[in-house]
Formats: sequence, C-alpha cells, structure tokens
Amino acid sequence: MITTGVTGGRWRASITPFGSLVPMDNGLPRLDWHIAADDRWHSPERESTVRQRRIDGTAVVETRVRVPDGDAVQRVYSVADQGGMTVIEVENESPLPIAIAFTHGNLLSLRPPLAPIEGISLPAGSVAFPIGHRATLTVAISHVEGATAGVLPSGLPTAEAVARGWLTTVERAGRLLLPDAELNERVVATRCELLLCGPPLPEDDAIGFILVVDQLVRMGERAEQFVPQLANALELLAKSPERDWTLAAALPAADRVLAAAGEERARRDLAAIAKRLQPVGDLPLAVPADSVRALAWTEQRVVAQRGGQAQLLPAGLPANWLGNNFEVFDLPTNATGTISFAVRWHGERPAVLWEQTPGADGPATLTSPTLAPQWTGAEVAGEALWDKYNR
Repeated sequence: MITTGVTGGRWRASITPFGSLVPMDNGLPRLDWHIAADDRWHSPERESTVRQRRIDGTAVVETRVRVPDGDAVQRVYSVADQGGMTVIEVENESPLPIAIAFTHGNLLSLRPPLAPIEGISLPAGSVAFPIGHRATLTVAISHVEGATAGVLPSGLPTAEAVARGWLTTVERAGRLLLPDAELNERVVATRCELLLCGPPLPEDDAIGFILVVDQLVRMGERAEQFVPQLANALELLAKSPERDWTLAAALPAADRVLAAAGEERARRDLAAIAKRLQPVGDLPLAVPADSVRALAWTEQRVVAQRGGQAQLLPAGLPANWLGNNFEVFDLPTNATGTISFAVRWHGERPAVLWEQTPGADGPATLTSPTLAPQWTGAEVAGEALWDKYNR
C-alpha cells in the first residue's frame, strides 16, 4: 500500500490499491468509498475496472473506477494547511451525474452530505455527496487529534501543486531521466515513502538504515539527528558477514551523512573500517525486490564510488537503454561532490557530457570501466566520445 501524510507531521495513513484510506494509530476508522452510477452501485474493492497510479511517482495517488460512459477518478493527497489534512477529490469524468458514499462522516466538506443512503449496505454514520457530470467533489480528513466534521477551508493546494512539491523535495537527492520511465517513477515513489516512513532500525537492517538515512539527508533532513544510530549501524555492519554490492553502496553513503554532520573524526574511523570490509561481487543484473535496495541499485547503475573514483555506468548499459539519450542530475561522486551528465548517441557510439559540483577535495576522477576502460576525466565540465558499445 501507499503512504500519505505530511513530512514533519505525525499523522499517516495507507492508501489501499482500490483507494480506501486506512489511518495509522490515531483512532480514526478506515474510509472506504462507493459510487452510485446510472447502472448500479460500484464498490472499488470489488470492481475489476480499478486502475491506480502515483502521479509522477509521488505521494499523490489517483484511483480510477469505470462507470457508464466514463470514470470516477479519486485523488488522495496530504497538505500541511491548518495542522495538516488529507484531501480526497472525486472527479466525475462521465456525462451523467453520480453520487459518492463514504463510510464515515468525519469529513471536512463545502456542503452538507446527503442522507439516507439507499441501494447499498454501509456502516452506520456513512454519508453521501452528489457530483454532477464533469464536476469534482472535494472533502478532507483533518490530522488534528479529536477533529470532527466541519467546513473545508478554501485555497487548498491542488493535486498537481502537491505533486510538484514532492518532486522538488525528492529531486534534491538527484534526478534521473533514464530511458526506463517505470524505473524513474520507482525512484520517486521510494523516496516519498522514505520521507514519510523513515529508516528501519539499525538492529533490523543496518545496511538498509544507512542507505535510507543517506537519501533523507540528501533530501534535506538534518544529518546530526542520525549520527548516534549511524554509529550503531556501522558497528553492526563491521560484524556482519554481508559483503556484497550493498556494502559497497552503504560505506560511501555513511561517509556522506557523516560529512554532512561535520563528523570528521567519525569519518576517519569509517575509513579504517572500510579498509577491513572489502565488498565482493558485482552489481546484479536484476532490480532487487526490496525498494530501498532497488533505489541504491538504480543509483549504482548510473554512478558508483569505487577506489576513490566516480564510475559512470559501471555495469554498462541495459539493452533497452542502447541508442536512447538520457540524463542524470546531482548524483554523488564523493562525500560532498555531485555530478550531472547526459549520454548522447553518435551512431553506435555513446558520448557523455558532464558537469561536476566539486566536493571539498576538488572534482572527482571519473571513469567508466565497462563502456570506456581507457578513459578518465577529472575536469569540472567536459565531454567525451566513447567507442562503439558492443556488450
């Protein structure tokens, strides 16, 4: 399920694959929705026509249900206004009027609901609202503890504005415009979930904790708050037998967090640990099932820190990337530096155009061990035409 909420606030809820809202730990009941159309009642949980997506991969969720001659389109997103609220929009994309029933009435709305509800069995306290053809209903659940039904405030951000806000935040950690659109959206979706749900406990998953905290700090969270738990995670990592590619991703991730926190002594200790913990094994070809490791895997496919160098596309190119231009922005090259680069094709030869934001130690040394084994670049900005890619 997908998480909704406001970063910095405590209120959270899950959005089911059919658009129901399940608040977490605040006493509010689950909110289901049902559609009275011209032909019958449509309950999304039991409909075969339900389609759901994240808008641009963000925590703005759209759920569509087929009704005669169109769709009922629900959008769910959270805003920080007036202590926080989760907004539920339902747009009637059909030429006939419909009604929407919600399974409790603890809602903020612009007009009072209808009663009674006929033709469907619903829990006590359920409410309904009419929606004209091509019109939109907007209601909301307040995040304020003890809040009840009331009037929906005016001037709330739109779903599109909220989606843009999420993109602005998650792209602080880097932006990927790869040939695989599904992979691009998965990166955004995972980062949104991390911002809302936070890292696992180091005791449960030391590498996962480090990878998540690195993402959070790169998206603007304060690094200092994570340092004590990060130290614990590194102690556990030093004792762990895990030595695969995830370790190679976690060690520089930890260094970035310590650098952001100004912990130079801890960075020296980490460098000593890293010398003892030698990762083995290449990046796997398949995307990992775990979302945090899938995010790290995707970034490692594009830029990886190895042996004091920043390796561009270290595992080569997936088949569906061949011949396709693509761009990446602001991925780490070392503890404090980043790189943006584009790949452009000249026939069967890839050309790379790059621009670095140097870290404290200056620009990173760039290599590409699979695509261009003989090439290196250390300039802040430059371009290179690599040999024909035959792999």
